[in-house]
This record gives sequence, C-alpha cells and structure tokens, in this order.
Amino acid sequence: MARKPGSRSDITGPRIRAAARRLFARHGFAAVSMRQIAAEVGVQAGALYLYTPDKETMLVDLLKDHMDELIVAWDAAAPGGGPLERLQAFVRFHIAFNLDHADAVFLSYMELRNLGPENFAVIEGLRRDYENRLEAILTAGQGTGLFAVPDTKLATMAIIAMLNGVNTWYREGGRLSRAAVGDIYWDMVRKAVAA
Repeated sequence: MARKPGSRSDITGPRIRAAARRLFARHGFAAVSMRQIAAEVGVQAGALYLYTPDKETMLVDLLKDHMDELIVAWDAAAPGGGPLERLQAFVRFHIAFNLDHADAVFLSYMELRNLGPENFAVIEGLRRDYENRLEAILTAGQGTGLFAVPDTKLATMAIIAMLNGVNTWYREGGRLSRAAVGDIYWDMVRKAVAA
C-alpha cells in the first residue's frame, strides 16, 4: 500500500502510539480495535502494520517505553544524600512523574492481564527494576537504624501502591496543588517507615 501523500513515518509512528495509548486507557485494550486506532490517526488500518505486527506488540511497546522512561528519569533525578533525603525525593518524583503520564500509568497497572507470558515477564522485570531502587533506599535506611520496617519488599510495594493511588483522584485545579499533595504523601510515607 502506498503511503498517503504528505505522510511521514517519523510523525505517523508517534501519532499512532499516542492514539493507541489514549484509546487503550479510555476504553480498555480489549475493546479497542486496530481500525479505531487507525481512524483516530487518520490512516487506513493496514498502515498500522507498518509500525507494529499486532495489537499486543503495540501494547507491550507502550508499557516498555513507559517503564524505560520512568527508570531513566529517576536515575537522572536521584539525589545523593542519606536514605531520608532519597526517600523524600523518590516520593515526590513518583507522584509528579505519574501525574504527567497518567494514561501510561493506567495501562501499566490495568492492562498487564492482556500480555502473553513472555511479554508479561519483560514488563514485570522492568517494574521490579524500578521497585528495587525504592527498596535499596529502604534497606539503606534500615541498615542505619533510620527506618523501622519489618519487611523492605512489602514496604516497597505498599509505598508504591499508595503513591499510585494519587492518579485515581487528583485533578489539576482541585483543592490541593501538586506540591501540597507531595508534602502530605511525604509525611505519610515518612511516618509509615518510622523515620
């Protein structure tokens, strides 16, 4: 099939990915067809297969890119200092990053069930890689006696679950600013680890 006049792969590919992310987040992966994605972008359905072999590959690529971006962004932002400073930075970073990537975060947690075992293992490995960064902070704090958590892995999962909850209720322009939410959540996390 010939390319539509005026189309460019460096523009169309990202538009396809953005449309798929938006539609998957709004309607759910299973409910969205390749035709719907194509219509959203303004291309024929067959054109999508120039960019992805199938819908699951498109989903796993979106999830993988999100996790890669999250890990790279944290590694670039991760401060030095002691465990308390690093934990506070992690809490504020995680909330801010998730609010800026709400659709990708939603997909990362709600659409894993649509991945085959191999793709699931890839995404689960990336999530574990990110979670290990938080657990390392908690372990360091535990080692210095600054934190008192009975199980650092469980504390890691609990903290991330709590932070991810912000995306379900936070609205820009609402009662609390992002900074206020960060302050409140930091206070709750700090108390949870008995710092």
